[in-house]
Amino acid sequence: MPARARTKFWFMSIHKEEIKKVTTHTLQGMKLRGEKISMLTAYDFSMARIFDDAGIDVLLVGDSASNVMAGHETTLPITLDQMIYHAQSVVRAVDRCLVVVDLPFGSYQGNTKEALNTSIRVMKEAGAHAIKLEGGEEVCDSIRRVISAGVPVMGHLGLTPQSIYKFGTYAVRAKEDVEAEALVYNAHKLEEAGCFAIVLEKIPAALGKRVATELKIPIIGIGAGGDVDGQVLVMHDMLGITKDFSPRFLRRYLNLYDEIKGATEHYIKDVKSKDFPNENEQY
Repeated sequence: MPARARTKFWFMSIHKEEIKKVTTHTLQGMKLRGEKISMLTAYDFSMARIFDDAGIDVLLVGDSASNVMAGHETTLPITLDQMIYHAQSVVRAVDRCLVVVDLPFGSYQGNTKEALNTSIRVMKEAGAHAIKLEGGEEVCDSIRRVISAGVPVMGHLGLTPQSIYKFGTYAVRAKEDVEAEALVYNAHKLEEAGCFAIVLEKIPAALGKRVATELKIPIIGIGAGGDVDGQVLVMHDMLGITKDFSPRFLRRYLNLYDEIKGATEHYIKDVKSKDFPNENEQY
């Protein structure tokens, strides 16, 4: 190997070694220090590479891919094979962040063995770092079995999209005392079962604060107020790729829908007018 090539290889090796990977242990330390955890969804290599380079702590390969990538009305139609495909793409892109993968509807609710087999497939075939599933006490046996195989599990309470037909609405959950107490109870059960973190979706801020205070594990909120341990948003919403979804908890950091549409219209105009390609853009 030429000296120059060896030097480049050595530099790249050192650079890789300097990258400190985010792990479940890292997230626990962040909670103890009061450092907020940043989390976004990702579904493909290119966007995951950008998010990882930006320093995101956690990427969730969400079953929201069913909505934003495939155009379904709910998260229910996406399959395990499709989730593994998206997860593979994301995992190949990252050097630093923790990659968590949603188990899709119907792939874990049946029994503990099914939950274990699904989780093992996600970890082996996608190279994921952890899995996430929805539910409380009713899925704790599955959580314990999955964790016993060495797979970290993130829980999800509050508005659980896989149960949307049961709820019948995307309205805020746990506003009444009975449901709020049940959520707190289930959060404790998930912690006792061994979850390393829990996502709380669309619940009152005061309830989110209570859960984050009572539990030792990190609590990640999406519409759960600012007193939880971290925040997660769907990338298409945060970047303004979606236009018709505007819940109170969403802050759009870009308006990519209009920017991409404008760029596309400009491209079409240039092609039609024969301005593109010009003499400098051809061989």
